[in-house]
Amino acid sequence: KFRLLTHDTRGTPEGAAEAAQLAVGDGAQLILGPLLSSSVQGAAPVARAAGVRVIAFSSDRSVAGDGVFTLGFLPRAQVDRVIGFARSRGVQRFAALAPDNPYGRTVLDAFRAAVIGAGGEIARVELYNPDAADFSAVVRDMADYEFRRATLLEQRKELEGKEDEVSKAALARLETLQTMGDLPYDALLVADGGKRLQAVAALLPFYDIDPKKVRMLGTGQWDEPGIGAEPALVGGWYAAPSPGPRAAFEKEYSDTYGEAPPRLATIAYDATALAAVLAQLPGPDRFTSDLIANANGFAGRDGIFRFLPGGTSERGLAVLQVRQRDAVVIDRAPATFQALSN
Repeated sequence: KFRLLTHDTRGTPEGAAEAAQLAVGDGAQLILGPLLSSSVQGAAPVARAAGVRVIAFSSDRSVAGDGVFTLGFLPRAQVDRVIGFARSRGVQRFAALAPDNPYGRTVLDAFRAAVIGAGGEIARVELYNPDAADFSAVVRDMADYEFRRATLLEQRKELEGKEDEVSKAALARLETLQTMGDLPYDALLVADGGKRLQAVAALLPFYDIDPKKVRMLGTGQWDEPGIGAEPALVGGWYAAPSPGPRAAFEKEYSDTYGEAPPRLATIAYDATALAAVLAQLPGPDRFTSDLIANANGFAGRDGIFRFLPGGTSERGLAVLQVRQRDAVVIDRAPATFQALSN
């Protein structure tokens, strides 16, 4: 018999520890959650002492291991996927723009490893204060705006006063430009989401980072409705779960509860479905680490996933391209991990 019990962590490490104690006391054989990495750190010692495995919803790989498995979306996998796809399409020189916080630094570490591993070149990396009211300075730096603007003005000055038709035509053309000179990168990874992403993206063409010449790349934080409302992001690529299975889940959820599900609802759903599958196995030891970390993986509402021996999760991700109204899959997610390996 499969029973699902709920205990409130109160969003704190102490609350998570108490919830884990209650779960163990109720005879839980597997703990699903919590979400926050600090809460996972609170619950993990209690679960380990009782020999109970944990499938947490966190995306912090540092809390994984020794009986704790993390099902959250890991930035490294998203970065690997989109950089690998970009390299397969001939992109060679990469730059990255990220918030100066744990998430941004994690993305940049993954970015450096992915670009080098794929044989690309890292042209530029910039961090910005996520609490800043204005991101103009960092975007100006990323754009080499001062140098390129000065180059343009110098060229205009050389042409001014010349009377030949060729010089006049060249000057007329230069007067339509903001800057002069190409950027040293072919693609720019902007590792943010929500209002900060919109604010940063709006500044890119303003400082003459032309999305028609520089391919915009993103992480799973781009995977939100209305991403194409910002013109600078249209045409950009990002890696995320294939939207098809999730769309079906969202419809079922909204039909049942009358509202759209939170984005992380699919993680909880997949964890529960996995627990239900394991519960049907014969014998008393149905929730061992070996069974949870089945190399063949599982098919969930966010596509295929499996747990690695270290406790982190691996997912089959699609690559999507931003359009004005939505995003469309341009490189499908693998259907099996055998396909991912080939």
